[in-house]
Amino acid sequence: MTISMYQASVPVFIHMLNNLTAILDKAAAHAETKKIDPVVLLNARLYPDMFALVRQVQIASDVTKGCAARLAGQEPPSYEDKETTFPELKARLEKTIAFLKTFKPEQIDGTEDKAVQLKVGGQTLTFKGLPYLQHYVLPTLYFHTTTAYGILRHNGVEIGKRDYLGKF
Repeated sequence: MTISMYQASVPVFIHMLNNLTAILDKAAAHAETKKIDPVVLLNARLYPDMFALVRQVQIASDVTKGCAARLAGQEPPSYEDKETTFPELKARLEKTIAFLKTFKPEQIDGTEDKAVQLKVGGQTLTFKGLPYLQHYVLPTLYFHTTTAYGILRHNGVEIGKRDYLGKF
């Protein structure tokens, strides 16, 4: 049995972004229950030189929509990075999920060797499709989702591994 580029990307992205959405719901409820200004959680970071929660979520959104679009030969949509509330972050994730759901397997399957270029930190990176997905996009998605989880858990939000993994 083989796994396709589509199966290894879009459904995985949607699953993780849905899990992140549910984690943000728990964070918002935690802030309300504990009478914590949500801005405290939204601007929290694990270490001073790391991005805050808001940016972690934005990057998870950007890397997934960018990957699907690039593999399908489309220009990734640009979202303004202006979210400052839990509802705004959730809306961004929902918009990203809706975008991801527009892709069909035939748009992404067979892109293992497709040349992909993107600008990161002022550099242009060039990949083939499969290494782009396996060695850049998936690790980036998991890193920023895990960091968002860690920020919230560190700040007392009652979430666990099941929240991160979601439903199977």
